[in-house]
Amino acid sequence: MRALLLAMNKEAAPPFDKGEPVSNGAGLTLRRLGSELIVCVCGVGKVNAALAAQYLIDRFAPGQLWNAGVTGCFHDLPAGTIVAATACVQHDMEIFGDPPGLVPVLDRVELPCADAEDTLARLTAAGFEPVSGIVASGDWFGRDLERAAHIRDHFHALVCDMEAAAAAQVCLRNAVPFRCVKAASDHLFHPSQYEEYQANLPGAVERLAQALCALGLA
Repeated sequence: MRALLLAMNKEAAPPFDKGEPVSNGAGLTLRRLGSELIVCVCGVGKVNAALAAQYLIDRFAPGQLWNAGVTGCFHDLPAGTIVAATACVQHDMEIFGDPPGLVPVLDRVELPCADAEDTLARLTAAGFEPVSGIVASGDWFGRDLERAAHIRDHFHALVCDMEAAAAAQVCLRNAVPFRCVKAASDHLFHPSQYEEYQANLPGAVERLAQALCALGLA
């Protein structure tokens, strides 16, 4: 059994928008796709992602938990580029006296993704021309260019989202392999970033679904 965690319903393209609904008391949208995949739409943000990841682990005991979604870029990636995450960081984790991003208990900044080289290799073999890199997560939609530059440079981050690192933290605490694939939808330094996001979203979501299928999730 594997679990796929998405933030928004609009990030789920066929076949990941299908399946048998699964009732729950946690306010999640759950669907069983075949016998081996649970798709979960959790809502935007780190708390929602962490709650959903722990719920999935407790109820379904997945052998792997995947996070996927669209993402803003710190670099000039073409829209629709597939990113195989190597690690995640929490760019908004700041505790006085600790290095920025240091996660308590785990005592580390970078939260590694399982089998990142395999993810990249399989996507490459399928013709996606993917890139690999660090996903920086925080409860922030990147509209502040100065802050975006700081996150990019300090954490050596490739892209930015609002969920991946929280799910990665939960998985590490539970010893569940965490894998992460993103599709570029917008650029944090684009003068019309939100308009770019809206225009590129449908194509990025379709491309993401194709990549997930190539990785064997459906």
